[in-house]
Amino acid sequence: MKKSMTALKQHLNKNSTAGVVFALPFIIGFTMFMIVPMGMSLYYSFCEFEILGAPKFIGIENYIKMFTEDETFYKSISVTFFYALVSVPLRLTFALIVALILLRNTKATGFYRAAYYLPSIIGGSVAISILWKRLFAEDGTFNHLLQAIGVNSHFSWLGNKNTAIWVLILLAVWQFGSSMLIFLSALKQIPSSLYEASRVDGSGKVNQFFRITLPLLTPTIFFNLVMQMISGFLAFTQCFIITQGRPMSSTLFYSVYMYQQSFEFYNTGYGAAMAWVMLIIISAITAILFKTKKLWVYEGGF
Repeated sequence: MKKSMTALKQHLNKNSTAGVVFALPFIIGFTMFMIVPMGMSLYYSFCEFEILGAPKFIGIENYIKMFTEDETFYKSISVTFFYALVSVPLRLTFALIVALILLRNTKATGFYRAAYYLPSIIGGSVAISILWKRLFAEDGTFNHLLQAIGVNSHFSWLGNKNTAIWVLILLAVWQFGSSMLIFLSALKQIPSSLYEASRVDGSGKVNQFFRITLPLLTPTIFFNLVMQMISGFLAFTQCFIITQGRPMSSTLFYSVYMYQQSFEFYNTGYGAAMAWVMLIIISAITAILFKTKKLWVYEGGF
């Protein structure tokens, strides 16, 4: 009995050692590139720190300045909230509509799925942002198309504070492919027997959607909503390349303003404080979504 217990302990020790060895690269990478930088950022947020100088501890002065003196801070928050709260629902709605259309299998379905997914891969790139900027320039393709249908348009879409943000929102909605594929996968998991039973009861397509499809999709909607909302609040490339916050800070995303403070104005300590404020905001929004999950997400199974 003692020999078997000893052999078992040796076997478990060998397995534990092997597990630690295989997990070690991730542990080291996570510690060096996540935990350590986050700790340094937290410390710098309490410092007066120019990126080329030595940090000087000043307590919570960065946070006091942020909430009491910096009007641009509040402007960037309001712009980011508007962008996220408008673009995310529009993107998810469009993704769900396209997923419902592509649910039917045809010879060209595979091509359409790949084509619709492509913007999600390349949409956040610098090249696409430059292309989008030219597309909506005063002498860009969009105005030329309007002129082709008889509308004499030389409107500066990116130069007007009322329309510039909508150009960025339109780019975000165009990147609906990843959410579309997740919706498509979830739609295929819904048993066809539920639809057959509803047809026997005389239910039409609209009634089936609101009584069967939509309730069973709520867990997937919740997942997409959380992921896309976080992505919306962290949006950077579109604003930085296309508008750089102009005109009159009407498109100044929080992440871009944080970048400007850190690397253009050399207020790296202030930028670190802004990063932690954004972390708290995103955490609070995520917590609210999870808290309200039970009110509208169906988790009863099929």
